[in-house]
Amino acid sequence: MSLGIVFLSEVFGTAMLTLLGCGVVANTALKGTKGNNTGFLFVNFGWGLAVFAGVFVAAKSGAHLNPAVTLGIVASGKSEFVPGIPVDAASIFTYLGAELLGAFIGAVVCWLAYKQHFDVEPDPANKLGTFSTGPAIRSYGWNLVTEIIGTFVLVFVILCFGGSPNELGPLAVAMLVVGIGASLGGPTGYAINPARDLGPRIAHALLPIKGKGSSDWSYAWVPIAGPIIGGLLAGWAAHLPIVFTALAK
Repeated sequence: MSLGIVFLSEVFGTAMLTLLGCGVVANTALKGTKGNNTGFLFVNFGWGLAVFAGVFVAAKSGAHLNPAVTLGIVASGKSEFVPGIPVDAASIFTYLGAELLGAFIGAVVCWLAYKQHFDVEPDPANKLGTFSTGPAIRSYGWNLVTEIIGTFVLVFVILCFGGSPNELGPLAVAMLVVGIGASLGGPTGYAINPARDLGPRIAHALLPIKGKGSSDWSYAWVPIAGPIIGGLLAGWAAHLPIVFTALAK
């Protein structure tokens, strides 16, 4: 194992995650698609299956696919991300950079797949919603709280069951993401992943999308800060089951 392998693993895994995740939103949101107006639960299951695919692709690196997961593992006190890759500054930035790049690539490929539908979609909000999240009720403080809670659930469960999505298992992580979306996704669209939101938002800003409107940068900090805070809190809280087990003995 090397940092080069980790980088490629996370790039391809996160790209697959974002391609399929943004793709399911495009399928339900954009005009004239076969899945138009399929609904939010359809999106929940699509994102869950996107995670399922991404975890398989990025198995060698532990399949973080998410800076909140990476930072949660750091906060949990683990000494290695995967065997042979110590938790240090070089490996942390390798994971974070790969996740952001992969998310950007996946979003660009999604745009290519749905190019004609982006061209005929009249609502700029639907186009942006394919790439990144936005709140149902805009209240930055409460939106931040929602993202913290959703990401805490994601990272805490992953850490309690093994330490990385790959150790928990692709199907288990997929169903966890479906559950978070169905239960906690209503207020903000559950980014729960800074790379998943920022990479596609950058793609939206750069791509020549007809009538795309604003990339809503005034909101963009929420799906970055919220998941980071939630992931760190989950990493610290993951010590608690160890304490409880010790007390039970």
